[in-house]
Amino acid sequence: MMRRGVGRIGRPSVVGTVARTAVIAGTATAVSGAVASKQRGKAAAQQQAAAAEQQADLAQQQQMAEMQAQLDQMNAEKEAQQKQAEIDAAVAAALAQQQAAAAPAAPAAPPPPPPAAAGPTSDTIAQLQQLAALKDQGVLTEEEFAAQKAKLLGS
Repeated sequence: MMRRGVGRIGRPSVVGTVARTAVIAGTATAVSGAVASKQRGKAAAQQQAAAAEQQADLAQQQQMAEMQAQLDQMNAEKEAQQKQAEIDAAVAAALAQQQAAAAPAAPAAPPPPPPAAAGPTSDTIAQLQQLAALKDQGVLTEEEFAAQKAKLLGS
């Protein structure tokens, strides 16, 4: 009968212990490799999600910038139209002033020649009588009466 070493009753041998340790270590390595691989996969998925989110944010920012540019252009066009309207109004006003100033400067038609001094007509006599009545009523002063009389008689 063969004897095992002293004190080794019921215990595995050194080779058995080393083999068991190798199996345990191999299993631990396999498990840790799987865990690490799974963590790398999760990290890659998170990075992809973050990259997609950044791209979406960038696209949204570009769209907002384009919209702002369009709004700025519309505001600039509106301001230009308002300024053009103000300029048109100022030109129209200046033109109206020039036309108004030019109208009196144009030579007026010569006044009609005074009526021939053929003597007072019945209309002139009637007007003189009305002026005399107004003077008698106190509506006209002596100077006003004389001025109107001279005007009617043409002297």
